[in-house]
Amino acid sequence: MTRHQKNYFIYLLMLLLFGGLIYVAIHGGERFDSISAGHTPAEQNAWQMFCSTFSDSLSGGLVILLIQIVVVLFAVRVFSYLFRYIGQPGVIGEIVAGIVLGPSLLGYFFPDVFGWLFRPDSLTNLELISQLGLILFMFVIGMELDFGVIRKKINETLVISHAGILVPFFLGIIASYWVYEEYAASQTSFLPFALFIGISMSITAFPVLARIIQERNMTKSSVGILSIASAANDDVTAWCLLAVVIAIAKAGTMVSALFAIVLTAVYILIMFLLVRPFLRKVGEVYATGEVINKTFVSFIFLILVISATLTELIGIHALFGAFMAGVVMPPNIGFRKVMMEKVEDVALVFFLPLFFAYTGLHTEIGLIDTPQLWLICLLFIGVAVLGKFGGCAIAARLVGESWRDSLTIGTLMNTRGLMELVALNIGYEMGVLPPPVFVILVIMALVTSFMTTPMLSLIELIYKKNTKQDVVKRKLVLCFGRPESGRELLLVLGLLFGRRLKKYHLIAAHYTEGTDLNPIKAEQYERDSFKPLRREAALLKVKVEERYKVTDKVRDEIVHLGESEQADLMLIGSKSSYIDLSSGLLQRIKENSFQMVGTLFRERTNEIVEQIDAPLGIFVNRLDSGRPSRISFLLGGDLDDFLLPYIDTVLESGSMPVRLFLFQNGEYPVKRWMDEYQETLEVIEYEDLSQLSFDKDSLLVVGYEVSEEMVRNVADVNELPSLLIMKKAIK
Repeated sequence: MTRHQKNYFIYLLMLLLFGGLIYVAIHGGERFDSISAGHTPAEQNAWQMFCSTFSDSLSGGLVILLIQIVVVLFAVRVFSYLFRYIGQPGVIGEIVAGIVLGPSLLGYFFPDVFGWLFRPDSLTNLELISQLGLILFMFVIGMELDFGVIRKKINETLVISHAGILVPFFLGIIASYWVYEEYAASQTSFLPFALFIGISMSITAFPVLARIIQERNMTKSSVGILSIASAANDDVTAWCLLAVVIAIAKAGTMVSALFAIVLTAVYILIMFLLVRPFLRKVGEVYATGEVINKTFVSFIFLILVISATLTELIGIHALFGAFMAGVVMPPNIGFRKVMMEKVEDVALVFFLPLFFAYTGLHTEIGLIDTPQLWLICLLFIGVAVLGKFGGCAIAARLVGESWRDSLTIGTLMNTRGLMELVALNIGYEMGVLPPPVFVILVIMALVTSFMTTPMLSLIELIYKKNTKQDVVKRKLVLCFGRPESGRELLLVLGLLFGRRLKKYHLIAAHYTEGTDLNPIKAEQYERDSFKPLRREAALLKVKVEERYKVTDKVRDEIVHLGESEQADLMLIGSKSSYIDLSSGLLQRIKENSFQMVGTLFRERTNEIVEQIDAPLGIFVNRLDSGRPSRISFLLGGDLDDFLLPYIDTVLESGSMPVRLFLFQNGEYPVKRWMDEYQETLEVIEYEDLSQLSFDKDSLLVVGYEVSEEMVRNVADVNELPSLLIMKKAIK
């Protein structure tokens, strides 16, 4: 008997022995059933008893909550994907998903399902969990704020951000005159109502704005930096102002709210003058660490909870305390990155959808049931756009920005989204915002957020004619996935163009898939991704324009880049597990487990090759490191004439030996080549591809059509060297 067989035998014997003993013990205890006070004989069969138990569990609070979470998370993911597909931020789709699950749609068309799923007695649990999620989310928002960015453009941002608060705040108060008497007078006094209308017009959704800037590759542009800084300044000011508004709303009058305002000011001073310096010192310990121990994490969360509790007790909202706790966290990027990794995903993916669902339960579009209310809705939207967009755009123009940049800044600052919902829910819970006004303001938040992307595209279209004249220099574009792949692709361009490379405008693009990446992570990923490429650029003594973007449409972005830049050559990497080019060479390579280095494209490569009309190169690297020892060109006749200029350039540079494999029936300037470059050139004519052998440490340049022919003639593709598969421009 083997060891494993012995162990199974012992296990079986143990089960039989103790199973029998347990049965005897239970059977012996049945004599107590007759004297059990709580014993009632079963009047139902086993199936009926199971169904009864299942029904009781289904109606339980925990099961209902779990089902609510499943439904909400599924709906949010679906709508987020749909809205990203049409070019909108995913968070807008998540907000819409919450409204769809509310009485506006689910409750209207399926009232029974809605009544069971979101029955009134279950909403307390949903509310508490969503509030907890908001506290974590506001903590992350506070950590995302970079005061260094604000300080860089403090003069401009003060004017732009505060114009974007004061102008819409004033217009909002004026707009409340037309609403208050008829719709809010019976519920609240005018002062808190007008203040909440004003603050709802003034808020900018910093997280949504930051992600739009990332997606549109505006992070390094002056307008992007200025917009981020202005939004950050706006965020801090608006939340402080909201705290004051909440204090006034709870107290009833400005005078009675002074106590809460004074305590809030003291609280802010303590957080910045005592807590922040202390945390800065503590954070220095973890400046170089990749992990933070659980004790310190618990300490940070303790500060978060205490801060949120204090602000709630003072008379403002717990969310303000969570926001301030995030703001005073140690400024060290490494620390903030690690902390956000622990909190952000849970807050964004799990808790926030529950908040959207809870908001949707209060948002009943049917409450806007008169032409007058729809006119008020249009009025509020117009006031919000005029105040925020107009105020920020004019302010940006006054501080010296161009009209194009000013309009862009105004459009971005007009984004409200999630942050607006947070403020509106606070007003709704406090009884300051009546249900119809709440619904109108939610619609306003959605409309102003939804219009951001189309307006940015419209501004680009209007000013496109002015930028066309700037495109003069010839361009080379490379797209890469792995950081090292960027260096390899630039090396290939250096080999192809030699000294002429300096005459080209070089563009290197790297895309991170997804749209939920926070700015701090994105900055780090960008730095890490371009490091190897920068080193190679320094060796080649060339300048490379870096483009980084967070997007969930990588293929579309690459195709758009190829179309918009009209490059002389676009170069991408390739990897076996990522390639599917019908039944061609690359598919054959895949089947033979050919190890290729570097890219992010997967099966999308086929679609990219088909759609890009610029000259395209697909690089397949087999060298572990360093440069190839030789460049070889495989020409299959007249169809590869587009490769001849590359041969001339490589020969002219004289950087390394060149080998030409020439199909015998083709017409090539062989005599001229041999006369001028005899020392570095080797020419081999062939009739059949199967006769050829290649040096594994070389770079083989081959046309796309000829690569298809190689499939049938190369016995073992694993013996091929590094490949550069070239495809001429689509006419």
